[in-house]
Amino acid sequence: MHVGETTVLEKVRRGTHPARHVTLIDPAKQSPETAAQRAMLAVESGSRMVFVGGSTDTPDKIVHATCEAIQEAFELRMFAASQDPAGDESQWDVPVVLFPGGAHALSPAADAITFMMLMNSTKREFLVGEQIRGAPYLAKFGVEALPTGYVVCAPGGRVGEVGAAELIQSTDVDLVHAYALCAKMYGFSLLYLEAGSGASSPVHTDLIKKAREVEGLTLIVGGGLRTSSDVEAAVKAGADWVVTGTVTEDAASMDELRSRLQSLVGACSSN
Repeated sequence: MHVGETTVLEKVRRGTHPARHVTLIDPAKQSPETAAQRAMLAVESGSRMVFVGGSTDTPDKIVHATCEAIQEAFELRMFAASQDPAGDESQWDVPVVLFPGGAHALSPAADAITFMMLMNSTKREFLVGEQIRGAPYLAKFGVEALPTGYVVCAPGGRVGEVGAAELIQSTDVDLVHAYALCAKMYGFSLLYLEAGSGASSPVHTDLIKKAREVEGLTLIVGGGLRTSSDVEAAVKAGADWVVTGTVTEDAASMDELRSRLQSLVGACSSN
């Protein structure tokens, strides 16, 4: 772990800072070495957290190798910065956080995990089952848990299907507000509104605005955020963090990836 004495949750919590960007890296979609290169480029472009996960059936060995490669790359960059009078070590003080599809996709090399209840699932497995399976391993590994209420909104995509979620529609503002209140009362620190990986459209801004009314939660929004305008709209509606993954996965080159990430990250602080 390279994030120092401050806990990851303290770094993630909502504060006076502007909205921040998360780069999601799916370990099933590239080698660990390529994942590390993408993660470094993301941090250079301004991302302040890296999620590792996404696919529901990725073996833990692949997840672990990806986390290790990213951590090693960050540690090398941090060391190099410490040897440079003009270097900024804090740039590389970025949490590597598991975003798991289940208890099979864990790694002791991660700094933390979004320990999620899929609140609008109709299956016990995603409400508490996978969590019970994973908790003993996380305790053994010493991976910090970030208590997260996870709510899947329309269109929902694959996560909505696999998670058997009763999707929150764009007009369900009172319902999403109730979920946010419920998350706060459970003691969750984070509320994650998810439209689904590669979704045709992002979480509706009316839902984000209504969830934002509940104080004390750090609001994360992901899925379907393809353009800087999408990100700007989510941030203006109240997102503290925006997560992008798919839009950067198909970049034809590292230069194109850098350009896309800089545009998305820039949109976080434009409001």
